[in-house]
Parts: sequence; C-alpha cells; structure tokens
Amino acid sequence: MTTLAPTVQPINAPDLADLPGIRHGFFTRQGGVSGGLYASLNGGLGSQDDPAHILENRRRMASVLAIPPEHLLSLYQVHSPDVVVAEGPWQGERPKADAMVTRTPGIGLGISTADCGPILFADGEAGVVGAAHAGWKGAFGGIIEATLVAMERLGARRRAVTAVLGPTIGPQAYEVGPEFVARFVAADAGFGRFFRPSERDGHAMFDLPAFIAARFAEAGVGRFVDLGLCTYSDPARFFSYRMTTHRAEPDYGRLISAIALG
Repeated sequence: MTTLAPTVQPINAPDLADLPGIRHGFFTRQGGVSGGLYASLNGGLGSQDDPAHILENRRRMASVLAIPPEHLLSLYQVHSPDVVVAEGPWQGERPKADAMVTRTPGIGLGISTADCGPILFADGEAGVVGAAHAGWKGAFGGIIEATLVAMERLGARRRAVTAVLGPTIGPQAYEVGPEFVARFVAADAGFGRFFRPSERDGHAMFDLPAFIAARFAEAGVGRFVDLGLCTYSDPARFFSYRMTTHRAEPDYGRLISAIALG
C-alpha cells in the first residue's frame, strides 16, 4: 500500500479548476486499494471496509489535493441543514453536520456520498470554500442555503460563489412512493414539477439534481453547475446505495468529493 496517487483520477469541474488557489476533486471509486464491495477507492469512514484500506485511500485523495492526510476532513453526516466551520483537523469525534466551510488554506473539506448530491462551493476572490452533502432531506431542509450563509459569514459574496454538483442519482433511477411526493407538494405545490410518473402504480421518479438546481436559483448564487453524472447508472465509476439495495448487498463504499484552498 505504498503506491502514490497518480492512479487516482478525480473528476474536475472546469468552473472550479479555473479559480486561482482552489484545488478540488470529485473522486470516483477507481484508483484505491479496497476490494470486494468496496473496490477500490472507498473513502467512507462509516463503512465496514478494512480501516487500513480506507486510510490509504484517503491518503491518496489528500495527495491529489496536496494536503496532509489528517487535513482531509469528513463529517458524521446526518441529513441535516447544519454547517460547521473548519479551521484545522477535528479534535475528537467528527462533527454531526452535513456541510463545512473554511477560509483556512490547506484544509480539505471532504463530503462522502453514494447517491446523494455532493456540492463543492468556492468564492475564489474572498478565499472561502465549502462542501455540502445534499440528499433529498438536506436539500429540502435548507443545507444549500445554510452553507451559503456560513460562507458569507467568512467573507464570501453570494453572487461570487461558484457551486458544482457532482455525481448524484439521476431522475431515471430515483423512484419514490406517494408519501414522498406528498411531503414535497404539501410544502410547495410547485415542487410537483420535480416528479414524473414511474412504471409502478402510485410511484414517481424524483429529479434530485433539478431540485438542487432550483434551490440554488432561488438562493441567488453566482454560478451553479451540474456535472450531469448519475451514480446509479455508472457502477464502474461510482458507488450507489440504491444499486447496493437492489442487489441485496450488505454494505457499500462511499465516494469523496473534496475542495481545498491552496
């Protein structure tokens, strides 16, 4: 397990790569040392993978970001609207939250996902970055807006923020039940536009990326980009919780999407 990071090929978003002093990557499942269900670049601290493999995988990711492994931070994600400010490696347990922001160079903000939406934020002029885990609960509950507010408190300007949505389950793969649809429509009748009928009676297909995009439009962010990558539809590159469920597998790996200031 001494191979260095060149085998790790994260997906980069041009809109973030063009910003000076910003390093980022939407890491795929390729280029790591894990095997079996977790093959191969599993970064999920909450998975049942060999801890030594997870640490090596995360070391490789940190190397791509040019930061020490202990500076690649992760949260104990709970599908909340809660955001924390990162100024250095966590002291003790990981915070229970679903987004992080920082203006401290050399700190990598790493979000873990396996269908939910990983969002990386940056205001290159202000030198403020953020990362958020936006499943339906988080997006519905305000994690996007809360992350922008937290960035503004560090000096970012909302209209100067670029936000990019990485690999997320797409509308062709996200079937939900009637109670799910009812929850959204009860909050806002206009949310019905994010659903279309599925082949199963009473069920619908939910467009999570479109819902996230709409939240950004309402929030007035400077630039939002959806990379258009579906986790469920590309198992060679991405982990997918829903795919794991359909295959009746006991566990699944987690993708890491991370951003750091140079």
